[in-house]
Formats: sequence, C-alpha cells, structure tokens
Amino acid sequence: MYERSRNIIDCHIAGFTYYDGLEVIDQLTLGAIVTLKSEPENPHDPDAIAVYLGETKLGYVSRAKNSELSQLLYFGYGDIVEARINSRNLEANPEAQFRIVIKLKDNRPKDTGSE
Repeated sequence: MYERSRNIIDCHIAGFTYYDGLEVIDQLTLGAIVTLKSEPENPHDPDAIAVYLGETKLGYVSRAKNSELSQLLYFGYGDIVEARINSRNLEANPEAQFRIVIKLKDNRPKDTGSE
C-alpha cells in the first residue's frame, strides 16, 4: 500500500561552526530529536529558525527552506512538526556534517483493531 511521505524539509544545519554544536557532538546521533525555534527578530533573516539540542544552539534551518515553516512556528503550530538528525558525516566540511529532516507528525487516530 502506498504511504505518502511526512517529510517536509531536509537540509544541513546552517551555521553549525558558529554555534555550540561541538559541545554536544557526541549526542548528535542519527535519529536524535532536535527542537526548532522561530527567530522573527533575527536581523539577518526574519524567517530564521534556530535548531537546538536541549538548550544548545546548533545553527539554523537553511534559509532557502525556512519560509513556510517559519510561518507555522511563528503562529504557534510548532506542535505539528518534529525534527531529527538524519545524516552525520564528521569527515565532511563542518557546514555539511549534519542534516536534519523535518516531518509532519502523524496525528491520525491509531487503528484499535476492534472492527
């Protein structure tokens, strides 16, 4: 049976070298959950979305991919998405070492099997 993808964005963590990712690099494993926070007051990009692991800022969602997601977060719909580390390559350039995937959460009712 065909199942459509829930993935809405897949991108590198932009600006990784400028933030504190090295402090938590051992925790940035495949599948690790990261948090997204809208930064509408960001002087460089009003659509900026910061990526965090706990309280540690890792960088940003790519500017080329943040516009629609920024609107969702800004207006309080962040609970409909989830973000995880989906690629890790420590041999790559620091700006390309980590990728995240952002998915729509599956909020459909679970099949109870009572039919």
